[in-house]
Amino acid sequence: QVLLVESGGGLVQAGGSLRLSCAASGRAYNTYAMGWFRQAPGKEREFVAAINWNGGSTSYADSVKGRFTISRDNAKNTVYLQMNSLKPEDTAVYYCAPRSYYGSRWSPAEFGSWGQGTQVTVSS
Repeated sequence: QVLLVESGGGLVQAGGSLRLSCAASGRAYNTYAMGWFRQAPGKEREFVAAINWNGGSTSYADSVKGRFTISRDNAKNTVYLQMNSLKPEDTAVYYCAPRSYYGSRWSPAEFGSWGQGTQVTVSS
């Protein structure tokens, strides 16, 4: 079982940057692909980015492509989401989630439980 704790959120002005972290515990962590999702007020949770077990493959939602970068440090059991050129529409609670395979499609409906998430608020 992998336990996850998200951190790094905060309040930032449009155009600013934040780096989110997802710290994992559990011996199987390094074998898992990891995804970031977000949920804005009144909206469905949506996929943001994913990375395979060794960082060799990544994918992004069109809305964040070119602005966000997902990475991982398996020595630290941590996945990161570097968010640049933030927009007010990026305001949401951000969550990470593990999956035993990478794959091309990541749906929030696949995951039965979530961590507490980290709040990102982008002011205009």
